[in-house]
Amino acid sequence: MVRSSIAQVELEAMGLGVGLGDALNLDVVEQLIMAEPVWAVISTIGGLPQDGQRADYLGNKHLIDAAVKAGVERFILVSSIGSGDSAAALPPQALNTLGDVLAEKERAEQHLIQSGLSYTIIRPGGLKSEAPTGQGVLTTNPAVSGTIHRADVAQLVCQCLFSPKAVGQVVSAIDRNQIYTQTEFEVLDLE
Repeated sequence: MVRSSIAQVELEAMGLGVGLGDALNLDVVEQLIMAEPVWAVISTIGGLPQDGQRADYLGNKHLIDAAVKAGVERFILVSSIGSGDSAAALPPQALNTLGDVLAEKERAEQHLIQSGLSYTIIRPGGLKSEAPTGQGVLTTNPAVSGTIHRADVAQLVCQCLFSPKAVGQVVSAIDRNQIYTQTEFEVLDLE
């Protein structure tokens, strides 16, 4: 599901089935998710407030609730380092700047955890729009921060989708060569 008809055309050209709609509209979300059987949902919802509402929580809540109603088996939520127990990984200035959006993302994370769905929450660090490096890793250590390329996050999401070891995990996603913190961490093995 996308809001932009331009994105819809681009994704359909890749052979994907795409619905056009706004996640802030529960009726539209339910119609799209109930239109045909859906095995998994991957949510990357976020962005600027629309009419005073952030999709980071409400849009994700609608998607989670519709997924429960539709009997979806798997849900992956892409959130952000700085939300929940990973707040300590960010410097105070970043937390002040991103505070409202991180609070909304944390509410969405909690709603997903309490939903009963089989979930994985992925919290990427600072996102870069460049070619993938292949160095993206996941860790359950919430004190780790750094940056990661969007394409590497996408690869990690796809790995999590089919890994039983990712189920029930809340993980940070960073590029192993772009880490800000000196914190020791273990990489989550998805195999």
